[in-house]
Amino acid sequence: MASSKPARRKRAVAAQLALLPMAITVLGVYIGTVLWSVRISFSSSKIFPKSDFVGFSQYERLFDTERWMVSLQNLAVFGVLFIAACLVLGFLLAVFLDQHVRGENVLRTIFLYPYAMSFVATGLIWQWVLNPELGIQATVRGLGFPEFEFNWIVDQDKVIYTLVFAAVWQASGLVMAVLLAGLRGIDEALWNAARIDGVPRWRYYLSVVLPQLGPAFGTAFVLLSVGVVKVFDVVVAMTQGGPGTASEVPAKFIMDNLFNRANVGLASAASTVMLLTVLALLVPWWYGRSVQARRGAVA
Repeated sequence: MASSKPARRKRAVAAQLALLPMAITVLGVYIGTVLWSVRISFSSSKIFPKSDFVGFSQYERLFDTERWMVSLQNLAVFGVLFIAACLVLGFLLAVFLDQHVRGENVLRTIFLYPYAMSFVATGLIWQWVLNPELGIQATVRGLGFPEFEFNWIVDQDKVIYTLVFAAVWQASGLVMAVLLAGLRGIDEALWNAARIDGVPRWRYYLSVVLPQLGPAFGTAFVLLSVGVVKVFDVVVAMTQGGPGTASEVPAKFIMDNLFNRANVGLASAASTVMLLTVLALLVPWWYGRSVQARRGAVA
């Protein structure tokens, strides 16, 4: 027994040494570049980074930029609709599969498959589907309905909803998987007892299932929210932020200022704002999970 302790200690040290390159990469590259970007956001950097300090002038300029404010408004509309639709559709799909339907494995794969695709591929597919000259509008008109119109992707007032369609199609399967795992963790004896008492199925899901799915919904909400903040690929693939700035989002604003407009300072300020937004979402979620884990350990 005594000889096994040094062996376990050596294996633990070897495991830590194996993880050391990744730890150095995370600390030196990822966190280091984040801190560097924050520092640059307080400088007057344009094409090349500068080491001067101009306070919050880049942030003042950022929030005085109409394009940035439009991108925030678009992100808010996209985020609310996207998260709500994904949670509702994902929950309905999870409830459907939880009935142990025939071919459940095949259906689960079909529902989850879009999430395995890149957002670029998703954006291109939906761009073709919604293109007035090639997609749904052209197909319906070819069937003998020449007055039919479905040109949302080129309509400034409706283009943001086409992005929601594409994103929901891709991400609702992820929500389905998360919520289905939560449903499978609920004791079936609860439903048997509710059925004996004559409780309708809808009331059972409303009063019993939904409260127990709180952690699963929280996890899905955080994953979707982080996806909203960094949404970029689908916008570029579908609309390039157009028509005009009708589908502009913060991530595209950052990339355009960083590479096309050669404004490193303004792009860094915008990315710092988005970083704070992500932290505002992740920190409460992480704290809540930690508190829940400590309570479970004490119990």
